[in-house]
Amino acid sequence: MDNLESLRDEMLAAVNAAASLADLDEVRVAALGKKGRVTGLMKELGGLDPDARRARGQALNVVKDELAAALDARRQSLEDAALEAQLAAESLDVTLPARPDAQGMIHPISQTMDEVTAIFAQMGFTVAEGPEIEDDFHNFTALNIPPEHPARQMHDTFYLPEQADGSRYVLRTHTSPVQIRTMVGQKPPIRIVAPGRTYRCDSDMTHTPMFHQIEGLVIDKTTNFGHLKGCLIEFIETYFEVSNVPVRFRPSFFPFTEPSAEVDIGCSRKGGELHIGAGADWLEILGCGMVHPNVLIACGLDPAEYQGFAFGMGIERIAMLKYGIPDLRTFFDADLRWLRHYGFVPLDLPTVTGGLSR
Repeated sequence: MDNLESLRDEMLAAVNAAASLADLDEVRVAALGKKGRVTGLMKELGGLDPDARRARGQALNVVKDELAAALDARRQSLEDAALEAQLAAESLDVTLPARPDAQGMIHPISQTMDEVTAIFAQMGFTVAEGPEIEDDFHNFTALNIPPEHPARQMHDTFYLPEQADGSRYVLRTHTSPVQIRTMVGQKPPIRIVAPGRTYRCDSDMTHTPMFHQIEGLVIDKTTNFGHLKGCLIEFIETYFEVSNVPVRFRPSFFPFTEPSAEVDIGCSRKGGELHIGAGADWLEILGCGMVHPNVLIACGLDPAEYQGFAFGMGIERIAMLKYGIPDLRTFFDADLRWLRHYGFVPLDLPTVTGGLSR
């Protein structure tokens, strides 16, 4: 027994003296491993008579339990100390100023959406949002898009798996469903803009599968095409920050507006550079029109009482025109060099009175 107590004291001292988890594991193996000293004594029990074996076994179990408890306690102490050392070594002084090279930049898409929203907010528009996964009614039917229209085909639209009732949800192909949801849920007068992501099966230098749009909607009892023209001309001159930009409205066709028009702005391409304003060329930037009576009926509004206009434009397109970005795909390349070149200073929010792109 004296030898056993001496062994216990020696092993406990070794546990307390372990300076690292590796040292502690060596002590554990030396005491309780397959060839450990306590394990070796346990193997000798078979050669003792029953009474001696019982007494010796009980004493060995007590020593074994004491060593196991001491090992666990020392391991926890070493792990706590290691964590404290790591936290001390990796601590940050949050009062220090940010490093210049760590400054983030606002993406041109976010900047352009803020600019457009600021302009229309000045005109009394509010921002409306809706889901990016839409049903057939909000994305197509309520917008007077017939079943055979190309926009409904698989080659142009991302369809989700078929539901139990045979219907299929889609990734919205435009932000027009936000207009439908607003007309269904809000009584006129309505004056909203709807920015957001949209999706179509297309990818090249001027198209991407995911892109951004902003659409506008006005519904009341007196709005006419003249109001639409005035609103868009004001927007164009304010956004491009150019006075007296030539603007023309060309007749077009959209299922959800009648009459419909595409809007062109004057520009010059002399010397291989594009300049917005007076010039010999024209550049198409958006589509618009008076809300079709069938759309009003689908939303529960009486076309004999209410009328209004709608318009829509691609955020990437007008950003490319204003900031001279040549390739649409670079918007989504996640290239920090590109973002540092075309990005904007954070917190410098655009306002019509203070300036849009400072």
